Amino acid sequence: MDYHRVIANYFNWKGVHVIFVLRRNLLRRLVSVLANAYDSEAKLINGTHKSHVHTKEEADLLAQFKPTINVNLLTQNLAKAEHTMANSLEYFKTTRHLVLYYEDLMKNPKLLSYAQEFLGVPVRKLESQQVKIHTKPLSEQINNWDDVHRTLKGSPYEHFLDEPDYFR
Repeated sequence: MDYHRVIANYFNWKGVHVIFVLRRNLLRRLVSVLANAYDSEAKLINGTHKSHVHTKEEADLLAQFKPTINVNLLTQNLAKAEHTMANSLEYFKTTRHLVLYYEDLMKNPKLLSYAQEFLGVPVRKLESQQVKIHTKPLSEQINNWDDVHRTLKGSPYEHFLDEPDYFR
């Protein structure tokens, strides 16, 4: 982000198409970030760090980690993540770009066709070999869920506590 002007100019000069894949639920994003940071230290799978896995067994192993979230910094961290997303979109608004949300992709895989059309590539059925790691409700994924729930209840981030059904 420090060199966004130079990067945006380069993208425009080279005709680069930018796809932003963002998360609507920043609390889920935080759980993923914390779990990824934990595994980069613990290296739970054969002594190697895996941020993406290809088997249910590996996903289940990584999903066992339940982070304890610092509730004193939680709303600040969520606000910072929102700010970073907004800045990213602002910095690259002059580029040819598309914004997709991870949650929307989970509900509607046809959005991948839209992304392929945006990129100007032949539309093909895309399938991932990756296995989703965090499939449980947030209440089962966060060690101090009661504290997190209490902190976000009544805040501008309360809506992150709601659980869409596509994660189950």
